Amino acid sequence: MAPRSEQWPPYVRFAPWLLIVAGLVWNSLDPADYWGDPLLAAAAVLTGALLTLRDTLAVGVANVTGILVLAVRDGSIGTQDGYLELVNTAFAALLGVWVNRVVARHGERLAQVRSVAEAAQRAVLPEPPARVGRLSVAACYRAAQTEALIGGDAYALQATPYGVRVLIADVRGKGLQAVGAVSVLLGAFREDAHRAPDLVALADGLERALTRENTLLAEEVRLEGFITALLVEFPPGEDVVRTLDCGHPGPYLLGGPEAVRRLDAADPGLPLGMGSLGVARPAPETRPFPPGCTLLLVTDGVTEARDAAGEFYDPLLALGPLGPFDGPQEAVDALVADVERWTGGPRDDDMAVLAVTCREAD
Repeated sequence: MAPRSEQWPPYVRFAPWLLIVAGLVWNSLDPADYWGDPLLAAAAVLTGALLTLRDTLAVGVANVTGILVLAVRDGSIGTQDGYLELVNTAFAALLGVWVNRVVARHGERLAQVRSVAEAAQRAVLPEPPARVGRLSVAACYRAAQTEALIGGDAYALQATPYGVRVLIADVRGKGLQAVGAVSVLLGAFREDAHRAPDLVALADGLERALTRENTLLAEEVRLEGFITALLVEFPPGEDVVRTLDCGHPGPYLLGGPEAVRRLDAADPGLPLGMGSLGVARPAPETRPFPPGCTLLLVTDGVTEARDAAGEFYDPLLALGPLGPFDGPQEAVDALVADVERWTGGPRDDDMAVLAVTCREAD
């Protein structure tokens, strides 16, 4: 981890020294009551909690030295009050060091937990390859909680005998239950993507995997749980893209006759996990996907992001002025930055973005 002094604005590092100056000046003007002592103690504790051990020791030494100089000047160095003042100042300095060590130990434990979470994220949600045949790929994941790394959104990309297949999904709910559902979903996708002859069969395979997993859950959780998903297929040797919508926001096509176009499904299907309703899945839709175009897939962390006035973010309106984009990574970076600018703070939902660009044949 970076030293804590580098994690704060510059004024935070100078604040303890301003407190020291104010405390010593106050004590020098009114040596009998020592009204500046609370400022000196605050400087020691503040430094211990926010800055490094070196800063904490420097502030402690400055506090003790300043009080010693004032005691010599006022002639109280040999008196009981003088000794008591020095002891109190030294105690405040030691308290700052103790606070610094306690916070540092908790920081180390947090760093260990974060490293485990990063490893878990890479295992559950690995980064897709940057290039698969003619397709260039980029992705980004942002959890709703700033310190969290794993949430209920997911994406995956798999090269199969039927072409490159892509999944983006959003699990209803948060926490460990959502992470568990993501793990099951991605495992089933990696397995079934190679075997399913079409996207409907692939969706049915994902449905069966989720149904098996849901039998282990409580009835209330099982009835309320579902996953919105979008399945995409890029057939080999064809400049087309096939999509199957399972209750998920439609993708955005960048390039072509229109700068930005949302590919809404004519017949959106039910989310995964709702197969017990007995509703047949719609047929996949096929659309042109010529070289130079980019398909941008998002979760509702993008489409339902709100600004301070409560207005929803609309990628259809935002992506045009942001482009044109030189590849998928530039499109993903621009969109994520624009959503964060739009919200101006913490989001209410996880956000996943995946972009696929069709390149000219080599």
